[in-house]
Amino acid sequence: MFKTILIANRGEIACRVMRTARRLGIRCIAVYSDADREAQHVAEANEAYRIGPAPAAESYLSIDAIIAAAKRSSAEAIHPGYGFLSERAEFADACEAAGITFIGPPAAAMRAMGLKDTAKQLVQKAGVPVVPGYHGGIEDLKFLAERAREIGYPIIVKAVAGGGGKGMRRVDDPVELAVAIETAAREARASFGNGRILIEKFIHKARHLEIQVFADSHGNAVSLFERDCSLQRRHQKVIEEAPAPGMPEDMRRAMGEAAVNAAREVGYRGAGTVEFLADVSKGLSFDKFYFMEMNTRLQVEHPVTEAITGLDLVEWQLRVATGERLPKTQDQMSIDGHSFEARIYAEDPERQFLPSTGRLTHLQLPRDARVDSGVREGDEITPYYDPLIAKLIVHGRNREAALAKLEKALGETSVMGCTTNIAFLKVLSQHPEVVSGNIDTGLIERELQSLNQQPYPSDAAIVIAAIECLNFLRQNLDGDPWGSLTGWRAWGESHSFFRIAWRDQPIEGSVVPLERRAFRVELPERTFSCSIVSREGEPLRFDFADQIIGATVVRRGRQIDVSIDCDMHTFTVPAPAFAEANERSVTGRLVSPITGVVSVVKCKTGDRVAKGYVLLVIEAMKLEHAVAAGNDGTVAEIYVKAGDHVHEKTELLRFADDPS
Repeated sequence: MFKTILIANRGEIACRVMRTARRLGIRCIAVYSDADREAQHVAEANEAYRIGPAPAAESYLSIDAIIAAAKRSSAEAIHPGYGFLSERAEFADACEAAGITFIGPPAAAMRAMGLKDTAKQLVQKAGVPVVPGYHGGIEDLKFLAERAREIGYPIIVKAVAGGGGKGMRRVDDPVELAVAIETAAREARASFGNGRILIEKFIHKARHLEIQVFADSHGNAVSLFERDCSLQRRHQKVIEEAPAPGMPEDMRRAMGEAAVNAAREVGYRGAGTVEFLADVSKGLSFDKFYFMEMNTRLQVEHPVTEAITGLDLVEWQLRVATGERLPKTQDQMSIDGHSFEARIYAEDPERQFLPSTGRLTHLQLPRDARVDSGVREGDEITPYYDPLIAKLIVHGRNREAALAKLEKALGETSVMGCTTNIAFLKVLSQHPEVVSGNIDTGLIERELQSLNQQPYPSDAAIVIAAIECLNFLRQNLDGDPWGSLTGWRAWGESHSFFRIAWRDQPIEGSVVPLERRAFRVELPERTFSCSIVSREGEPLRFDFADQIIGATVVRRGRQIDVSIDCDMHTFTVPAPAFAEANERSVTGRLVSPITGVVSVVKCKTGDRVAKGYVLLVIEAMKLEHAVAAGNDGTVAEIYVKAGDHVHEKTELLRFADDPS
């Protein structure tokens, strides 16, 4: 076994690899960019080496910097994790040239299966069906437009390299094709260093099924069964499970054999995932699944396979990389129970899942579930990398029991400091189609409105938000009028009026400070009493209507987060009237919807643009977001250029005439 390995990655996967390596007595080396100097994976490593500035292209995608760090640390092997360089054959070549073991497949296998187009051509020769499409190498727009017309819209534009939904766009109309190809190619170049694309027919009702395979250098290869990854948004998975619900045994066997044969065909070694798309318009069927691609690395969702097999896939990777045989044969494999994984992301489901940034001022994760995470309370979610905060993994004797554990784990999770998808995941996990197992890749898009319907905040949450809105929560309220700003009066009570909003629904009333940290909160039709029992530690303690409750309260600008028993709601404090008037006075402003880096400016001063025209492209967390004109107008001034870092609501440009 290795004595020292370097993990060429960051965040959750770096910490996960270290966990197994430490158990095996292996010394762990981390690498970090300037944005990750104080990150968790750096703190947990035996040593860590700087590899460059924050942008991934200048750090985690720098082969030379990582090889240099491995040599300095005397690492015998490099584990690439997933993403970044994990599927780059040239990285495996560089490791070999440096005399360092690459913990992954041979470079030749990565080249054969790492690109979607060549992989499809390879498996077609072996008789495995593929999704109808154009998988050649011609990039000419006119040529691709003709192929798309032959295939029939809607289609999917995909990067031939990488995965995770990056470099992927659905196209419903020919007029969208050029922008989709341009955006997908640019996104793929930024994430994987390869901007080539292919096009495929979009299957309206499909299940995303994938087979975990493992192979060693002695000719042995096995299937570790399937995972169902159909619950996706923006072509990225949010909840995965294993095994797939309702999977016929003959279909499981056929897919497993096809995946293993594909691995053997290219002389594969290590962990890999063969992904299939199943047409479920008439249910799961033995003859209705198609090869999509092979991911020549460990997958984000590998823990659900570990849960149902009782195996440690990272340990298998390490053992196979040292030349050992696979620890088990196919006949020794079996499925035990059911497992779910839910990904907690810093993103806003109500704004098309735009990524969110901010400092994690509060982080509470469940104790009765496996939690894979690469962040701690106080860490910052930046716009440079994937917005994953944590993965919650549960296991039960059957699907019903596992789903109940998932709901419990999500109910025990609370994150503050940035917008997350926790509430969305809670509703999704309880959706009737998810409960029944009747899922497909379009479910989230179809049901998005209902999935974003959240329960109205409790009375206690509203009352506490009102008190915090007026800055009373942490003031000196022990009776000295000179030590507080509560509007103390010599005679009579002082009413302080507040106005907050929850999901654009206004909430107004007044707060009357009483004696000894006590308040009376008056709403239009209700009045409540509340007092602060303790302001020490987290959560704060309140006496609300003769009941002691704990609440965590975080203020970030004009937003107030209140979490009671992990039931979290965000309230907004409206801007002062003069600020609102000032905002309205600026004609034709276009502001950034997210924090990120401007990658492309597609207009210039004086341009007359039509509604829907893409003016700029902003990259955040390795995904591109087009900023389009809301109406016809003329560009008067542009305040940013490519490469500029912008925050949410940064003014990007101004129109000469108001396009509203």
